[in-house]
Formats: sequence, structure tokens, C-alpha cells
Amino acid sequence: MPWFRTRARSDLTVEPQQERVVTNMDTLRSRSFWAPRRVLLLMAAALAAVSVTATSFSLGLWTDTATVGGNTFTAGTIDISTSPASAVIGLSPMMPGDTVNGTLTVNNAGTAQLRYAVSSSSTNADLKALRDGITLTIKLRDVAADACTDFDGTSIYSGTLASAAFGSNATGNQAGDRTLAGAASEKLCLRATLPITAANSYQGGTTTATFTFDAEQTANNP
Repeated sequence: MPWFRTRARSDLTVEPQQERVVTNMDTLRSRSFWAPRRVLLLMAAALAAVSVTATSFSLGLWTDTATVGGNTFTAGTIDISTSPASAVIGLSPMMPGDTVNGTLTVNNAGTAQLRYAVSSSSTNADLKALRDGITLTIKLRDVAADACTDFDGTSIYSGTLASAAFGSNATGNQAGDRTLAGAASEKLCLRATLPITAANSYQGGTTTATFTFDAEQTANNP
């Protein structure tokens, strides 16, 4: 009988210890399973909190925009013309010692300053060379008035009709060039003379002169 009692007590003593060992192992397994997952869950929760905070912060920023419109560009123009446009000076019949005057207005109808030069050509169809016998003088307006009555303005050309010119149509500022501001004008006073000493060979001669005005911009064109 004591053997049975002893064995019975021994069995009762051993069995609870085995149960505790099994229980502890299950607990360790459970902890090892959830530990990394808890870390991941905590990290995900932290990132979500940061994202919500950043979104809330960005949505709270005040912003504004300014625009600058109306930036318009308009190209300038140069537009030279004369008045009258033809037959500014002439005389028929012209005799030795005769003089004839003419007034020519040069206009810049453009918006930008221009410089201009004048060249000319004269016909000699009859080969009498009257163009070489006529002298031409070109002056600026009178000193005291915007007219050519006194013919005392600054002289810009004096020579034969055949060679009448001033300035140059070459690009850039050339000697003798004239300038006109946008929407400005100036008068040129012309005087043609057949000298009293004109050769007899000019009798019956005819010549027609054409004056050409070449203009260019002055801006960025020294």
C-alpha cells in the first residue's frame, strides 16, 4: 500500500510540472510570433499619424498668386514722304540769267526717328546737257520763319543740277545725312539758276530731274 501511495503522489507531483512547461513554451511561442508584428503595427500607426499631420499642415497653408498682364509690344515705323510729291521746281522757257525757287516739305509720318539722304538723276535725251548748265542750291528753312522767302537758311547743297545730292544712302550715319523725329517735318528751299553766261549750245535743251529720298532708322544704327 505505501508503494501505491508513493507512486500516486509522485504522479500527481510530476504532471503539474509538465503542464507548466508546456504552457510556458506556448507563451514564448505566442510572444515570438506577435513581437515583430507589434513593431510593424506600431510603425504603420506612426507613419499614418505623420501622414495625417503633414496633410493637415499643408492644407492649413495660405497661398496667393499675382499676375502681370498687358505686356504689349508695338514695332516702330519710319515713313518718309514729301510735299509736293512731284514738280517741286521747274521753268519753261528758261533763259540765261533766270532763277526759279521751290519749297519742298519732308515728312516723317512714322513713329520713330529717321535719317535721310537725297540723290538725284537728270535726263539728257537730247544730248544738249542742260542739266550740267543749271546750278541748284538747296537750303534749310529761313532763319526767321518756317518758309523759303528769304532763302537765308543753312546751305546743304550747291552745284549742278546733274550732281544734286546730300548725305549718303549707305547704312549708318554719313556726312550730310539729315534726321527727322517721328511725326516731324522740315522744309527744304530749292533755287535753280541758268547763269547769264550759259553756253549757246544749251538753247532748246530739256532736262527732267528726279530727287530720291532714302531713309533709315537711327535707333541701334549709329
